[in-house]
Amino acid sequence: MTRLHAVLAATDLSAPARHAAQRAALLASETGARLELLHVLEKTTLDELQAVFVDQDAAVLQRIRELARDALSQLATDIGEPLGVTAGLHLEEGAVLETIAAEADRLDASLLVLGARGTDFMRQWLLGATAERLLRKVRRPILAVKQPPHEHYRKVLVPVDFSPWSAGAVRLARAVAPKAELTLMHAFELPYEGKLRLAFVEEDVILGQRIKARHDAVARLQQFAADAGLSGSAWRTSVIHGATALRVLEQEEELGADLIVLGKHGADMTEELLLGSVTKHVLAHARCDVLAAYR
Repeated sequence: MTRLHAVLAATDLSAPARHAAQRAALLASETGARLELLHVLEKTTLDELQAVFVDQDAAVLQRIRELARDALSQLATDIGEPLGVTAGLHLEEGAVLETIAAEADRLDASLLVLGARGTDFMRQWLLGATAERLLRKVRRPILAVKQPPHEHYRKVLVPVDFSPWSAGAVRLARAVAPKAELTLMHAFELPYEGKLRLAFVEEDVILGQRIKARHDAVARLQQFAADAGLSGSAWRTSVIHGATALRVLEQEEELGADLIVLGKHGADMTEELLLGSVTKHVLAHARCDVLAAYR
């Protein structure tokens, strides 16, 4: 099974971003992974301050760095002490996205944790191009924390398309939430179903084909689970007809899931389709936390 060895939480030190750091600490406590906290001082903001306080820029910038370092240290104490977890602290300057990606590589992070709500960059990263750029730059799993973490993950939803990336998502789900109940979900649609209706194919025939497709999907999902090494009663399957992105959100609500784990494909056309139709949609609209796996 995949194991977490380092969890990196990037924080803008806002109150909502604190949830991401708390979740990262919980994960480190549960899995035994190393906890690292990162705050990036935006280079353009520092440059603007230098222009405004031209006569005392060195003192002002030093004070900003000291305040950020103190806040990061206090955050580490607040989230770590109750769990017996000690965090490594990293205060960097530069472009936020590029600096986060570089630090994730330097620290060899198994998981990057970000708050889905916050200020500036953290508030925007789930929206449109920023999310896509981050998912491409950081070749590591990214956890978007949307809810205050009161306990370890209990119910995890893993959409499955039977690709190798789906198998990786299952392994990652087990690593992040080793004690949670997993639901493997597959959404299927009949190829050219709309065109069949336009060709006046009878509804009974279409329904029969849909039943057959569902039966085949159930069998494939059971085999997929067996190949993934799942056993016992801590997992279940769900096969649903319809568009994946919409069905994932419906299943999230129905199951009361507190985490969705999505497999992200490699750098090819499939990645573009996945980011456009599923990952980006779920990241933006899910109420629970969302983990996007790189592979």
